[in-house]
Amino acid sequence: MSSKKFSANWPGLIEAYKDWLPVTSKTPVITLQEGATPLIPLKSIEEIIGRNVKVYAKYDGLNPTGSFKDRGMTMAISKAKENECKAVICASTGNTSASAAAYARRANMRAFVLIPDGYVAQGKLAQALVYGAEVLAIKGNFDRALDIVQEIAANYPVTLVNSVNPYRLQGQKTAAFEIIETLGEAPDWLCIPMGNAGNISAYWMGFVEYYKANKSTILPKMMGFQASGSAPLVLEKRVNNPETIATAIRIGNPVNKEKAFNVKKESKGKFLDVSDKEIIKSYNLLGKNEGIFCEPASAASIAGLLKCKKEIPNAATVVCVLTGNGLKDPDCAIKNNEASFFSDLEPDLESIVKKMEL
Repeated sequence: MSSKKFSANWPGLIEAYKDWLPVTSKTPVITLQEGATPLIPLKSIEEIIGRNVKVYAKYDGLNPTGSFKDRGMTMAISKAKENECKAVICASTGNTSASAAAYARRANMRAFVLIPDGYVAQGKLAQALVYGAEVLAIKGNFDRALDIVQEIAANYPVTLVNSVNPYRLQGQKTAAFEIIETLGEAPDWLCIPMGNAGNISAYWMGFVEYYKANKSTILPKMMGFQASGSAPLVLEKRVNNPETIATAIRIGNPVNKEKAFNVKKESKGKFLDVSDKEIIKSYNLLGKNEGIFCEPASAASIAGLLKCKKEIPNAATVVCVLTGNGLKDPDCAIKNNEASFFSDLEPDLESIVKKMEL
């Protein structure tokens, strides 16, 4: 990698990028050494697209709690701690709750999370519980949960750490810095899943800041992808009952929608929807061909790229953001794979070798 920052002594993204973040010497840095996630070449995707296009995965599922949320949460919790906050709250489809709980407990704060009952993947719920979150499951979807926590934060002594919190996006923009430092330039395209639309806004912020500082000479076209059953940014209207296998982006009224529309306009980008079938196909493709296990929502970036592959310029460089780790949703993996699984075998060499067809 081109940057010396990526080393065994990586201090976490606040210390690494403090000159680019709204922190001071008085800010207590709450970190789990998040950031510095790998940019992995995707040779099988390149072969599908052809035309000398280079494709990489920014695998943020290798952050401490297994998702990109840690980038924003280190900032949100550090600033909350600076302001002597004692408790934080968030609405979540899973990843935010896990990250908020981990960083809040590290800061010795209480963490309250509202989740839509029955719509949070087991891996994510398990994390929030182990980290000591106080979990409140409601009979409603994420959008209703977000309405409630915003009202609570406005009237009670708790800090909201969803992506309406501006410090969240400040932390998340550092992923764009890392991409530029690794490639030596911004990519031509940045492909990213969209749920609440904070991440696409944060990436664009980071790319623009490095561009203005002459650390890159181009700005990427921002390509945002949503699940077909949960695509308010594609449809440009609220979806009251969003449905998708990709629970992390099962959001019908994105709180950062205006920011996202500005990103699309400024970057001359595009928003598209992909079906659950296309998401799972890409999810399996990454696992089988690349050895990368991401959560279903992450695979939307690959599915979207493949859906519009004919639009990619020759010899372009493309980065696909993989927002979360596959272990977040083990049920999906077990129910949606193309692997061979043989059971009830006799425990002897002959039976095993016969089944192996060696």
